[in-house]
Order: sequence, then structure tokens, then C-alpha cells
Amino acid sequence: MPKKAYLSAHFQPSELKHKYLTSKDPVKARRWGLIWKVAVGWTIKNSAIALGINYQYAKKNVKKYNELGAEGIKNRQQKSRAHRRGKQPLLNPEQWQKLIAALRQRPADVKIWTVSKVARWIEKETKREKLSNQRGWDYLKKCGYS
Repeated sequence: MPKKAYLSAHFQPSELKHKYLTSKDPVKARRWGLIWKVAVGWTIKNSAIALGINYQYAKKNVKKYNELGAEGIKNRQQKSRAHRRGKQPLLNPEQWQKLIAALRQRPADVKIWTVSKVARWIEKETKREKLSNQRGWDYLKKCGYS
């Protein structure tokens, strides 16, 4: 029979189950589920299999929970990414709203908005040169158009 993992008594199993079932963040929910299963007598290996996670990852999470309690369960990925890859968006919030308003109306040539027209609009608004049409497509999609 496999050896049961040591688990610090930061929370009762019923509290761990409640945290598992009510967590909004899927990463935290999976971690709480792992800790709850270990608390009720499951092995780390069986808990990891049941939750579909890697055994080494599960061991690391149990160790963090033992050392830090609830602080060890937190998803630190969310806080570290203020913006994707650290790049600034092309448009600030005011320009973003102007683009949405412009897309609701017909373009200057009275036809339809295309990705190249959106890219040219962004070039004028931001005073950038040679913006790729891909950026026009990206912003059309962000605004809910295709």
C-alpha cells in the first residue's frame, strides 16, 4: 500500500472541499481539489490522476500548501501579466472608443470596413507608419466584427 502524504492542518477537509467547489479560478480549483483529496486519504498519485495533472506538479503543490497554507495555492500567473508579453496596446482606451464609434458608421469611401482600412485608421490615429493589415484584423475581432 502506498505511503500517505503528510498534509499540514491549515484547513479541515470540509473547508478544502468547499474551496474546491467554489473557486472561480480553474487553476486554484484544481489545486484545492488536489489538497482536499489528499486530506481525505487519497495518495498524491491517485489524486493527480483523478484531476488530470502531472504527479510532480501535484507533489510541488502539496509541498507549497504545507509550507504556506492558502498562500501556496494562489495562482501567481494572473498577477504577473499586466498585458500580454509586456507590450503596450496600440490604442489607449480613448482611441479604442473612437475606433468602436467609427466602426459603427460607414467609412469615408462609403463602402464597408476592411482590415486594411482599420489598419490605416489606426496608423492615422496613433501616428505610426506601416502598420500591418493583421493589426486591423486583430482590432476588428476585438471590437466584435469580422
